[in-house]
Amino acid sequence: MGIQNILWQVAKKSFTGSIIGLTISDRCCSVVPVRGDSMSPTFNPQRNSYLDDYVLVDKFCLKDYKFARGDVVVFSSPTNFGDRYIKRIVGMPGEWISSSRDVIRVPEGHCWVEGDNKTSSLDSRTFGPIPLGLIQGRVTRVLWPPQRISKIGQ
Repeated sequence: MGIQNILWQVAKKSFTGSIIGLTISDRCCSVVPVRGDSMSPTFNPQRNSYLDDYVLVDKFCLKDYKFARGDVVVFSSPTNFGDRYIKRIVGMPGEWISSSRDVIRVPEGHCWVEGDNKTSSLDSRTFGPIPLGLIQGRVTRVLWPPQRISKIGQ
């Protein structure tokens, strides 16, 4: 009976820890890897490196869509919901944006995002304005690798 009791206690604590972890990840913050060089030099500054940056994503900003120009955000692709992108907001609702082809007014409820490395970025120049509802959070810090730990500014 002793081993069953220990296994039951471990199972309960694991389940409780998992629920708490999922809640924090869904509601508060999460850690996301940055793949590719579309945000270089802000993230992954060394090309062809096997060490991707990992960033902390704050989700409290989602409550009232509290974003500003210059914020780096994680959002779901408007064309494939399973894909996530990390880009910088360069235009807010109602602002005028000059793209390579023409001048565009960002519609209400949307924002215009672009990668810091414009030659290697799929962003609003490809997708058009991004609905604010697709944003999953604001990047606040680089957490990995250790030599790059820092706060992300606008």
